[in-house]
Amino acid sequence: MQEKVIVVTGSSGALGKVVVENALVRGARVAGIDHAAAQIAPAPQRIEFGGVDLTDAAQARKVIDAAASHFGRLDALVNVAGGFAFETVAEGDPKTWARMYALNVTTALNTSRAAIPHLLGSPAARIVNVGALGALQAGSGMGAYAASKSGVHRLTEALAAEHKGRITVNAVLPSIIDTAANRESMPKADFSKWVTPQELAEIILFLASDAASAVTGALIPVAGRV
Repeated sequence: MQEKVIVVTGSSGALGKVVVENALVRGARVAGIDHAAAQIAPAPQRIEFGGVDLTDAAQARKVIDAAASHFGRLDALVNVAGGFAFETVAEGDPKTWARMYALNVTTALNTSRAAIPHLLGSPAARIVNVGALGALQAGSGMGAYAASKSGVHRLTEALAAEHKGRITVNAVLPSIIDTAANRESMPKADFSKWVTPQELAEIILFLASDAASAVTGALIPVAGRV
């Protein structure tokens, strides 16, 4: 991935940080985007944009344009930004459905639409989304989240079909990711069976690499050791 320019959304989160770190180790130049305030000073290989609301199409376009302008081009977009909610359909807040759609689908939609004009200038353009294994068959309390992540899956397939031969578009579908927040919310779980951020980042960056040129429209389950 030497000198490739990669945009990573949700770059301050548990998974986003690991994706950024691994991309930098591989020689990529990385622009991180997050809703949280930027905490990293600009460096030759890295820039971070904080305080960005990617549910706003205008903000998404502005920051993607800024990232492409900073590095001179854009080769890959990794959509990690998203959100999670656990509540039943009957007892949950109806607003949760709109919030999950906005955080998971609208963010990926806005950044993808903003990035496509830049990606079309790359000989090996990539978009990698983060879906969810739980969206293949939703369990109790997973309705709003699973429905929104299913939207990410359909967005991935549609973009892959629309840009076949020009941009590869794929999604990883993790089960439970081994993060501090998930350990705190499920303290009795067997953490050794969960997918680590490092494992997931390896797959994401493979899909963003030249080696994955023949893979597009794929929804790749990452189930851990269950």
